[in-house]
Amino acid sequence: MKKTYYFISDIHLGLYPPRKEREREKLLTGFLDYAVDKCDELFIVGDLFDYWFEYKRVVQKGFIRTFSALVKFREAGKKIHYIIGNHDFLHRDFFESELGVVLYRDPVDISLNGKRFFIGHGDGLVKNDLGYKILKKILRNKALQGIYSMVHPDLGIRIASKTSQTSRNYTSNKHYGQIDGLFEAAKLKIDAGFDFVIFGHSHVRAFEKYSNGFYINLGTWLDKPCFGKYTDSFEIIEWESDGE
Repeated sequence: MKKTYYFISDIHLGLYPPRKEREREKLLTGFLDYAVDKCDELFIVGDLFDYWFEYKRVVQKGFIRTFSALVKFREAGKKIHYIIGNHDFLHRDFFESELGVVLYRDPVDISLNGKRFFIGHGDGLVKNDLGYKILKKILRNKALQGIYSMVHPDLGIRIASKTSQTSRNYTSNKHYGQIDGLFEAAKLKIDAGFDFVIFGHSHVRAFEKYSNGFYINLGTWLDKPCFGKYTDSFEIIEWESDGE
């Protein structure tokens, strides 16, 4: 029997003031409550939070409803996959040990209902984005992360928030030329035998046929919240508080 898979990306919780964030989190938890009865597995394709830096004994406050909804999803026997994005500055073991989420630090090569999927956030895959690739190596450096983790969380999270804003502005304003670099990266994967390539990162929703495969970009919940659905075919569905 075929499974149904859902996909979301680039929610960026924590970006706005508390009152607006409460409404955004309500939208997300409403989706998770809806999805738990509709799909078998959920893929979060990076940047669930506008910034995430995980300390050994400190968890960022303000997201308890999201964490509870994720736990409820898992306790219903449904699997959650999380592919790290460029705003995921440091993950330790909280998502895996406390929430039961499967965490991936690199793009995923996976078979879903007999089709081959390449699923990644998309950061660092554009050929002419050398500046970001250098920044990514710095932000993911274990030694530097270890030093940063010694900064008091109140200050550390404030710095992470500012860095996240800089990264988001860079991504939004970067001009990559007339060619969609992520689509070009997806074409290479399709040529290599993948049936579907799914990215986020650029915040530009896309659904393109190429050769024998498809390139999908899930856009961002900062614009028009949506989710991807795959059983026999792939579709992108708008999400509102009252459901489909």
